[in-house]
Amino acid sequence: MVLKTGTEYLNSVRGRKLEVYFFGEKIDDVLEHPNTRPVFNSIAKTYDLAHVDEYKDITTAVREDGERINRLVHIHKSKDDLLKRVKLARLLSREIGTCNYRCTGSDALNAVFSITYEIDQEYGTNYHERFLKFLRMVQDNDLAVTGAMTDVKGSRSLRPSQQPDPDMYVRVVEERSDGIVVRGAKVHQSGAIGAHMILVLPTRSMRENEKEYSIVFAVPPDAKGVKFVMQFNSFEAKRAMCAECSIDLGI
Repeated sequence: MVLKTGTEYLNSVRGRKLEVYFFGEKIDDVLEHPNTRPVFNSIAKTYDLAHVDEYKDITTAVREDGERINRLVHIHKSKDDLLKRVKLARLLSREIGTCNYRCTGSDALNAVFSITYEIDQEYGTNYHERFLKFLRMVQDNDLAVTGAMTDVKGSRSLRPSQQPDPDMYVRVVEERSDGIVVRGAKVHQSGAIGAHMILVLPTRSMRENEKEYSIVFAVPPDAKGVKFVMQFNSFEAKRAMCAECSIDLGI
């Protein structure tokens, strides 16, 4: 079992061929670009804090087999787990000073753990077993996971199946022997470029005629066909605004 350090995390995501665009221009190196580097710095901090003895009871958890893992990939199974997850959120906010980009991944893992079990109990499927294999891989490799939930939605007055453009919600367009093909877009996913895995979930409850939208899957950010369109992070936005106003930030 390996609890990565911040440096080990950065090395693990270095050199990936992500398709990332910022104001119409493709970013060649997301670890060096000033608008995207803060995402990686924040995630790296979540790894470093797991090695601080003072915080280990909050930043890490002990799995059923006795292995210590990062709490951000832990499944909550007690009140104590939930309390420590809240304390972790406060610690990360204080130490990082901005989003840690992994909270949605933690929530998504716990949600899928629960719902796959309930589905299997009712329908005799094997989703939970498959998810557990994915979860073990994430924990064993100390991967950063982010959750992608919010669809672009289109007309808010219409159901997913009623949209003039069916890609306003992420949906399955083809099933193959080796997996599925999906189309659509998720928004508010600033941390996705820094994650090892993106766990995609529906943004709302679906109906019987919306099965193609009722999909949960995980995908690495450098997978074929995955594109990211970035906006200013808060720091760069302030820098740009002050530059226009000729204000010296001292940076």
